[in-house]
Amino acid sequence: MSKSKLKGRDAGRARVRTFSPGGSSQETSVMAEAHQAVAFQFTITPEGIDLQLSYQALNQIYLSGVRSWKKRVSRIRNRVIKGVYPASPSSWLFVVIAVLVTMYMHSDPSMGLIARIQQHLPLSFHISLSAQGQNILSALVFSTLLWLSLILVLRLCLKLLLSYHHWMFEQHGRISNTTKVWVTLLRLLSSRKPLLYSYQTSLPHLPVPAIKDTLSRYLESVRPLLTDPEFERMTKLASQFESSLGNRLQRYLKLKALWATNYVSDWWEEYIYLRSRNPIMVNSNYYGMDFLYVTPTPVQAARAGNTITALLLYRRKLNREELKPSRVPGTVIPLCAAQCERMFNTTRTPGAESDVLQHWQDSEFVAVYHKGRYFRLWVYQAGRLLSPREIEYQIQRILDDPSPPQLREENLGALTAGDRIPWFQVRKEYFSSGVNKRSLDAIERAAFFVTLDDEEQGMRAEDPAGNLDRYAKSLLHGKCYDRWFDKSFSIVIYKNGKNGLNAEHSWADAPTVAHLWEYTLATDAFQLGYTEDGHCKGEVDRSLPHPQRLVWDIPSEVQAQICRSLAVARALADEVDCHVFPFREFGKGQIKKLRISPDAFIQIGLQLAYYRDRGGFCLTYEASMTRLFREGRTETVRSCSNESCAFVKALESGKADEQCRSLFRLASERHQNLYRMAMTGAGIDRHLFCLYVVSKYLGVESPFLKEVLSEPWRLSTSQTPVQQMELFDLKNHPDYISLGGGFGPVADDGYGVSYIIVGEDMINFHVSSKYSCSETDSHRFGAQISKALQDIMTLLSADSKICSPCTGTARPHSKKLQPTNHSCRLQVTTRLPRTFHNFARPEHPRATLCVARPLVRNLRGRHGADLPPRGGGGGRSSESESELIILRQNGEGSQHWRRTDGRGTDSARVNICNMKQTQVDV
Repeated sequence: MSKSKLKGRDAGRARVRTFSPGGSSQETSVMAEAHQAVAFQFTITPEGIDLQLSYQALNQIYLSGVRSWKKRVSRIRNRVIKGVYPASPSSWLFVVIAVLVTMYMHSDPSMGLIARIQQHLPLSFHISLSAQGQNILSALVFSTLLWLSLILVLRLCLKLLLSYHHWMFEQHGRISNTTKVWVTLLRLLSSRKPLLYSYQTSLPHLPVPAIKDTLSRYLESVRPLLTDPEFERMTKLASQFESSLGNRLQRYLKLKALWATNYVSDWWEEYIYLRSRNPIMVNSNYYGMDFLYVTPTPVQAARAGNTITALLLYRRKLNREELKPSRVPGTVIPLCAAQCERMFNTTRTPGAESDVLQHWQDSEFVAVYHKGRYFRLWVYQAGRLLSPREIEYQIQRILDDPSPPQLREENLGALTAGDRIPWFQVRKEYFSSGVNKRSLDAIERAAFFVTLDDEEQGMRAEDPAGNLDRYAKSLLHGKCYDRWFDKSFSIVIYKNGKNGLNAEHSWADAPTVAHLWEYTLATDAFQLGYTEDGHCKGEVDRSLPHPQRLVWDIPSEVQAQICRSLAVARALADEVDCHVFPFREFGKGQIKKLRISPDAFIQIGLQLAYYRDRGGFCLTYEASMTRLFREGRTETVRSCSNESCAFVKALESGKADEQCRSLFRLASERHQNLYRMAMTGAGIDRHLFCLYVVSKYLGVESPFLKEVLSEPWRLSTSQTPVQQMELFDLKNHPDYISLGGGFGPVADDGYGVSYIIVGEDMINFHVSSKYSCSETDSHRFGAQISKALQDIMTLLSADSKICSPCTGTARPHSKKLQPTNHSCRLQVTTRLPRTFHNFARPEHPRATLCVARPLVRNLRGRHGADLPPRGGGGGRSSESESELIILRQNGEGSQHWRRTDGRGTDSARVNICNMKQTQVDV
């Protein structure tokens, strides 16, 4: 495009401001990135109007409009398909043909309705159409009405079927005939391939529990935490509440349930999240981490290219509703997908009393932060999504940009990390117009936010445990100014190629974000991939406009507030004690062999760990979903129960193993029942919360509700579900294990615990607490969790008839070689840096695995005999030896290795079975 010829001070030439290192400023004309947004320019001169057209910009506008119209047509099409589900649009034609064929056979399927419709046709139709034409038109109208009626009936039937929850309480393997019939009918009505939101209108509404039942369950949940006088007092308060104010509040709540889609979710979003005036960093936002052992590429720009592409591909599937509806694992029962609607193009804006979630239909750019500078990165060009290689190219341009931050720009993000009211006031006064508004819009309207971090994170050879802790803290709060905490989610790309995300909590819960992150990691590693030198695949259009630098005009008053917000955020961040550790001793596979729910096993283990850590029990929060209902979010499982406390006390007081095992089974069954009740709308806390909100609207006080809602959750727990295991081929790629994510502590004197069950042999834990509390220590509690789980497994395995006794290590199953004169089986359990394991993979034609003797935990022969530490001699290997065993691979693609330790060479066959163990048959 030719250079502009605008003249005069009112010609409106667009400008950006750049700053030299010394601080002086100069104005320069906007470059190509601004030109693409200008379709025509004109100036008024004495000779007349000078008009210039930019055909490149017009073409961009045209292609962008085509893309927009395609999306609109797609949305209309999807609305039609969803609107008639579980029927199909083509079923209308079937009904029409059936009615016409019946009429052709001189039979009236409408029982006179077609004739009545014909009589009420407008006069113009009687004049313009023949009698036969009027008859056919009336038949079409009748067929359409019949078709719509059938759709309503089918949808009502589906809704009734989805309201049946008794199946959840039946024992595994003992399904009632009623449930069998229910499953058959549900499969029939769900046989068509649904879109993401097809089930939304068929999901039942969340029922309001009877107030008597909720109070009874509440009293039962606090019984192990209260003394007899305290429990008697609380029982009286509950009884007084039920007989007086409770029933009045319940009537209002039932009225709301009849009117609203979900009687909890809107109040939960507003009063728990949006009305909070405290910082959302740490207190509300949560994080998700990268693979534990693998970094697909060490190139920062390349990892950003693939990650951004994977996220945008997910958004495309989301917009087209091509994602499969989430279901209860192992069933055909759908879950509500309403939380997905605000995943992208969404930001939380501060308000005086309540924040507001703003969502835009589409966005063709992302916002990027790097070394104190903000950029707008366009990810669409000529109506098409940029390739990963092109996005990498654009990211590299940002990384290579040597320009310094503008005056007071670097710490601007701290406003989103501090208290909400000051951020609202500053935003209203200084960011509501002019250049600041335009730049702020570029961030808030972006698809999501990207931070190009100049640090390296992840589990590395030096201090792997400490590195994971620092990695978690970095994702949770960063430097307090290099994340935009108001965005629905922000991704972080580190200097060494590691990534992660920080998510705002009000718009959705962790399972929704986890589904997005699973897809992103799997698409990045297994579909998009990288070249041999670590770059993204594909070609680059080097004529792409440069990423657009955002411009700010930040006065000293704003800078003062930035400093105050940053001080608040740093004080909060410095308080957080994060500890992340993979529990490798056993996993879901070993627990299931004991016929115990893995979640119940872990939750009871947490109760035992907390009792040992603090010498007592506490109110425990476990998040459960209510997405079996329309617009459902979460419910609380109060996992500290009478049964779990009885088991912990029996175990710690040295009761007989048989008695402890019996109490554990009771506690496990009780926990599963509590979880099922929470999922099916029979929880405690959301009902009491809504009653409290109603009381505030009515202006009445309830001592009972006030006390209940002020009780601290000193142990807040959450499981991150793995929802798309089919995307990760852990059998062939065991390194690609997700670390999951975590959150900050809920109570000042409590713990936050998140865990993810990965595969069959690992559980990853995220523990958080506050340094200011002398009674909490995340590392100490993590050790207690590990010991508690192992102690419970040892207790249960000793009496298990279906699982061999646990030795503390989950052993792989492999085909043994027949013993020979020099044959023995060597079990090598190592805690090597991941670097060594990468070299030990059989696909590397000339790889080497180094195993240091002090790291060898168990050296036993095939028949239980000890393996000599060297070529000859007996006895166990000394822990003080520093001998190095080197296994070298022989031949291309072979798994036969050779052992060299300076004392001779032996042949060996190696099977790298998982990240923790290396099994060697020598």
